[in-house]
Amino acid sequence: MTATSRDPAPYPRAGHGRPLRAGPASWALRPRSAATALVMLAATVLLTGLGMRIGDIPMSLAEVAGAVVGDGPAHLVVMELRLPRALTGVLVGTALALAGAITQAIARNPLASPDILGVTPGASVSVVAVIVATSSAAGGAGGTLATLGVPLLALLGGTAGALAVYTLAWRGGLDGYRLVLVGIGVSAVFTNVKYWLLTVGDVNDSGRAMVWISGSLNGRGWEHVLPVAIALTVLVPPVLAGARSLGALRFGDETVTGLGVRSNLARSMMILAAVLLAAVATAAAGPIAFVALAAPQVALRLAGAAQPPLVVSALTGAVLTAAADLVARTAFSPVELPVGVVTAVLGAPYLIYLLVRARRKARS
Repeated sequence: MTATSRDPAPYPRAGHGRPLRAGPASWALRPRSAATALVMLAATVLLTGLGMRIGDIPMSLAEVAGAVVGDGPAHLVVMELRLPRALTGVLVGTALALAGAITQAIARNPLASPDILGVTPGASVSVVAVIVATSSAAGGAGGTLATLGVPLLALLGGTAGALAVYTLAWRGGLDGYRLVLVGIGVSAVFTNVKYWLLTVGDVNDSGRAMVWISGSLNGRGWEHVLPVAIALTVLVPPVLAGARSLGALRFGDETVTGLGVRSNLARSMMILAAVLLAAVATAAAGPIAFVALAAPQVALRLAGAAQPPLVVSALTGAVLTAAADLVARTAFSPVELPVGVVTAVLGAPYLIYLLVRARRKARS
């Protein structure tokens, strides 16, 4: 059964934690959530280090650490090639998972993710359209220009897709159930347009577009790290400050109003943050599937929270992306898979599990 704004919260109850105050803002500090966050942070550091060992010049963890703080050829390899890739994966996973946690909390549906907000489909359509349209211009120069501008194209396309979903879902207010239905419809249209463009385009250009659509961390540099880092720095503080409003949105609109929360404004601001996080992450690494869907649900169960916890979800996303990239680079060595392929293979069974679980609940 799909949760709506009138249904009770679909997540299990959780005990209250000790209040943590910082000026006018306050949070409930739950020992289990804090412990889970620390474990996920440690796992992220470990997986990042393991990923940086891999390359044409194999290194131990000690050599990687020494190269970061030292000098010489190893320092250049780590700082210019391996560290940017690792940081891009971690930051992209963090942004996607945080966007997913916000989306699932607002829609009150564990199957919700930024994909239904139109971010990923919109980004994919814009990138594919420009690559296909400019591929033969000036003897291939247009294709090069499109490749260089892919992050900006993805950001603009993802934002435009989300704006289309938001506009169509608004009916004097924003209902989570209607948002999901409209998002599914708009995403289906964008997906079919994308595949039509791939069909009519040149096979070489379609192949280049498919590499981006699969989601890959290969060749990521500091120019990909910086935008995601800035987005997280700017957006995470207001998102955490709005955690109280996000928690209140689990209940019906009357209850939310009674708690002193302006529901439409709160939903709009949190959705805007989720859209920007997902759009920037998609622009940096392409559409990495299922991280935004699975990470919040994994974090919810590990932390035993009432809804996807924001900090734990973000760290879980970083772990999932770093682990998937490690598998992508080692499972079929020397062939390297796009990280999006690995997350899709791992995430598809989890999606089936969520669907089966939802059906069983509807029958009971």
